[in-house]
Amino acid sequence: MKAARNGTKDSLEKTKLAMFRKVSFLQRKETDEGQDDAGYVDVSVSDLKHTPPQLSPMPEGLSSQQVVRRLILSSIVQSESSYLDSLKRILQEYQRPLLEPQNLILNHKKVCQIFYRLQEIYQCHSMFQIALASRVAEWDHSEKIGDLFVASFSKSMVLNAYSDYINNFTNTMALIKKACMSKPAFLDFLKKKQASSPDRITLYGLMVKPIQRFPQFILLLQDMLKNTPKSHTDRLPLQLALTELETLAKKLNEQKRLADQEAEIQQIAHSMGNRNLNKLLNSEQRQLSQCELLMEIVYGDKGQVLKSKERKVFLLNDTLICANVNLKGPPDISSLVPLGPKYTVKWCAPLLQTQVVEVGQDSLQSVVTARHHSSTPNTTSKMFLGPPRLYQELEELQHDLAVVKEVSLLVGTLNGTYQNLNSTVSQDWCLALQRLIRLKEEEIQSADKCRLRLSVPGRPDKSGHPVSIMVVFNTPSPLSKISWVNQLHLAKIAQRQENILGWESAEEDGKKKGPFSCPLLTCRIPVFSLKTPTLKLEAALHSPSQYSLLGFCTISTSLPQGYLWVAGRGCSSNHGQVEIFSLNRATPRLVKTVPLRAPVLCLEYVKEPCPNEEENKAEKAQTAAEIGNIICVGLQDGNIHVYSSVDTDVQCLLMLVNTDSSPVLCLKHLLGFLFAGLANGKVAVYHRRTGEKLWDVDSCRLVSLGSQPVCTLLALEEVVWASCANQVTVIQGSSLNTESFQAHTDPGNSVSHMVHSGAGVWMAFTWGSSIHLFHTETMEPLQEVKISTRTTHMTPGQVSVSSLLICQGLLWVGTSQGIILTFPVPTLEGIPKITGRAVMSLNAHCGPVDFLMAISSTVVSDLLRRNSVLNGSEEGNVGRDEGGQRLEQSSYPQDSRAPPPTEEKPKRLLLQYRLHSTCQLPGKVLTAQPEKGSPRAPHDSLEHSPEHSSIYEVNEDPDVWVRGWPRERVKELETRRSKVTSTAIFSGGRGYRRIAQLASVDPCSDSTENTLLVWQLPLTLSQ
Repeated sequence: MKAARNGTKDSLEKTKLAMFRKVSFLQRKETDEGQDDAGYVDVSVSDLKHTPPQLSPMPEGLSSQQVVRRLILSSIVQSESSYLDSLKRILQEYQRPLLEPQNLILNHKKVCQIFYRLQEIYQCHSMFQIALASRVAEWDHSEKIGDLFVASFSKSMVLNAYSDYINNFTNTMALIKKACMSKPAFLDFLKKKQASSPDRITLYGLMVKPIQRFPQFILLLQDMLKNTPKSHTDRLPLQLALTELETLAKKLNEQKRLADQEAEIQQIAHSMGNRNLNKLLNSEQRQLSQCELLMEIVYGDKGQVLKSKERKVFLLNDTLICANVNLKGPPDISSLVPLGPKYTVKWCAPLLQTQVVEVGQDSLQSVVTARHHSSTPNTTSKMFLGPPRLYQELEELQHDLAVVKEVSLLVGTLNGTYQNLNSTVSQDWCLALQRLIRLKEEEIQSADKCRLRLSVPGRPDKSGHPVSIMVVFNTPSPLSKISWVNQLHLAKIAQRQENILGWESAEEDGKKKGPFSCPLLTCRIPVFSLKTPTLKLEAALHSPSQYSLLGFCTISTSLPQGYLWVAGRGCSSNHGQVEIFSLNRATPRLVKTVPLRAPVLCLEYVKEPCPNEEENKAEKAQTAAEIGNIICVGLQDGNIHVYSSVDTDVQCLLMLVNTDSSPVLCLKHLLGFLFAGLANGKVAVYHRRTGEKLWDVDSCRLVSLGSQPVCTLLALEEVVWASCANQVTVIQGSSLNTESFQAHTDPGNSVSHMVHSGAGVWMAFTWGSSIHLFHTETMEPLQEVKISTRTTHMTPGQVSVSSLLICQGLLWVGTSQGIILTFPVPTLEGIPKITGRAVMSLNAHCGPVDFLMAISSTVVSDLLRRNSVLNGSEEGNVGRDEGGQRLEQSSYPQDSRAPPPTEEKPKRLLLQYRLHSTCQLPGKVLTAQPEKGSPRAPHDSLEHSPEHSSIYEVNEDPDVWVRGWPRERVKELETRRSKVTSTAIFSGGRGYRRIAQLASVDPCSDSTENTLLVWQLPLTLSQ
């Protein structure tokens, strides 16, 4: 079969054949000789009744993992049985009555269109359930289930049936909706079927289940794999099954996305009156990258919300469309099938003329007209964005601070000594008000985290000058705003010439990939170009760091924050150099150059080890401040320099020397050990002493692997893979025990690169264009792919792989001819075999691709909170009772004996001082709360509940004052939040060139200049 031939072992094919021989209910139909068996073979099921899968009683003496595996198997059986019952209900209770000759409710052709491919899907899962029953009956003897999933769902028939069903799903819902509106008998038929069903599920609820089926399988198999020992016979089959199901689910998800995109575009096209835009919507080049329901807000002069309206915003290739949404429809129909919305286009704007305006960009206000109503036509007052009164309250605080400062000066001139009037109290009040001003500014900024401000072109004024209009949308969450800002940024980059035709799939007759389906080339960075043109690129790494001064929108569009270290060595002289680039700006900028006396051959970034809990807190803080994360630099003279990675403060902390003084070709750290691959075929291992952060200089131990250089190292859990010639040695991290296997049959073909994903390792070699996949647990080969046959732009026989990288489901392959290819690979715990066609970048280097590197950084979690740090609405409202005890209003059950909640008080911030120098002062407590009877604040203002705390807590420890919760609780909540990750790919090599369309290349811009090509990927959301 195709899946097995492409990437699995021969034993898997034998397993599949044995499966058919073993299950007597499966019978092959005869096929023509020579026909490619690329899909699921046709099968027929005998008329005998088959008992459903059922587990035998649990035997005694099972281990905990065996018990869990049985429970997961039981869940698989129950889930599959329920799914088959749902499919049977659709076919028997809906399709069969509608196809009866005497039933004229609906045209038979339309009935077949509605239930298209459901019979084939039901047949596939019927065969799977029969085989599952046989496997369940033998569970206590074999305990294998993975190979059954591979044999059942790796067939092309399964993909074709599900693909056709999912592609037709949107049309199916449209047909059902139209039939309900035009055929009252059909609507009554659906109502009666729903009323008579025991679970009251609608036809839509049943028909959506095939779309959800494979994600359910994946979750169950992931749980099964977690509870399967590495030595178990079901381990590799489960990993292969995960690979097959993930590949299938990805293809189906992509087809569903394209089908939904097509439906949305057609909905817009029907409501458009602009011929040019209609032409764009109906062209093959148009793509819909994002669409979402947003709330448009119209503000008044003083920031009050005058009007809000829900809009649907569409981001296409080069156009931004805003449309009114009409979701009205007959309630009888909407309860049975979701009604598609009707759109009325409100405005369209060219993408390149649309700008995202961040808070604080006041320079644009001179050319931007805000969409807000004004009582005075010529009003030039500042437009306030944010909840009402926030800016007014900020001005009030600033006024009060100025007054308190004057009072403080006057108090200092008093000649007498008074208990209530002294400089200590007035100074503390100044500090408290300064802190309140900072918190109010932070609250205003937090309010803007869900506000998407766009400057779009409007109609020219009377004099013909262009006018821009400010449009403000409320997004559902900060994540939504980040996604919109990022997609708008990438859509503009996709309009550049180098990205319009940026990638090519040569295996599809030169078909060009669209800009949104592949990484986008963001910029080119010259390296070692001025004073040291003879340096050769050797390595690069990313030192992450958070830059707090970057704005919310800037973080969403910039490269991953931190510093980029690029190392090189002289071709004719014995010197090296490291250049450090700052990535905390719109474009990378060189900030420091570090010359070295020996050529640099490798770099390694080492995170600070997590301290033990029993260590003293003060000692941990001091150590972290002194060392932190570090960077190791391997040199040709055999030394390893250890540097601190605090911004650009490059300080050499340690120098490690190997006794042989052999050049250090590669570095890897694992479990407190530092492994160094040497040119003499040995691996030097350094370890840390107890309680130390750096490695012991005298702890070097040498592990001999052979006489050839150790070209590459790869860290995997508790072991390190080291390559020497055509052999790969697995070194245990602590004991340094070794185990070797042969990666290539030719002893002269050395392993040059290794990358890891899931349960596999991809390897490249010094000669030849083939890359090989090996299993991480059995070290057995699983797949071989020849790169030179994947594109017509490379010369066969003269191509070798010069770099490898796996990132976000793509295997990047850099070649000796400067061309970069990508292959799709799975991302879960399965086998990362190549599952799709190669895609070649039309942006290439003039010489070999020296390295490929992925960098990433996580957006600070504070930026993702919808409310300010004072509100803390995600964690619950916190207050105090009359006795001064903390009260938490959260989702936990409350005591039924507690008194009913009192009437809500005005939400204000209470300032109360309890100073040691002026304790127990008589008189009224100073507070910022309003007097009784004062008008309440508007409901839509983001203000705060009363908090009792001292000024010292406000000024020194905001976590205690703001949160009111233990730090452990706060950290626990932080870990539950979603993470947004920014990722970019760097490739290094000589020069830059564009590959032309007709199997030729454009001349190089400068074939001698070292150049970094930077590809930016969309933001990813992970838990």
